[in-house]
Amino acid sequence: MKNLERLFLSANRWALIGLLATMAVIIFTNVCLRYLTSESLEWAEEVSRHMMIWLTFLGCGPVLRYGGHIAVDNLQDALPARLAVALRVVIAVLLLGFFVFIVWFGIEYMQRTQYQQTPATQLSFAYVYMALPLGIAFTVVHWLLIVRGYVARREFAADAHFDANASASL
Repeated sequence: MKNLERLFLSANRWALIGLLATMAVIIFTNVCLRYLTSESLEWAEEVSRHMMIWLTFLGCGPVLRYGGHIAVDNLQDALPARLAVALRVVIAVLLLGFFVFIVWFGIEYMQRTQYQQTPATQLSFAYVYMALPLGIAFTVVHWLLIVRGYVARREFAADAHFDANASASL
């Protein structure tokens, strides 16, 4: 199971790295073309915007996994240990319910926009909006892999490559 989890996290990371690198190359190329030749790629801004949407939703899971999302911990800190655990159970269930709703809503939204096309590339908007249900479905997997540690001890995953707490201490 640990190997499958490592493979899943690695694939998620490489997808993020690939999207960000490709987006940077497209934008850099477009800026160079604009200033050197007074011409630009018609599709560059649109494609980079859509890649940013994909980056956002595919990155949501790893950020949640490592505790990088903003949180208000004052109530958990003020409660006795058993009540804090009970509160974290409620939070975990609410998050899971929210994620399931967002996946369902994302699929609905994707279906509603499948016949609309993007202006420059003429792709179906469903490909752009597929980032929402797919990214949040991946977030559910990340959440399920760490939820036990979060509920029991309020701990998140730790990793030298992607750890919100390690970068905060620098």
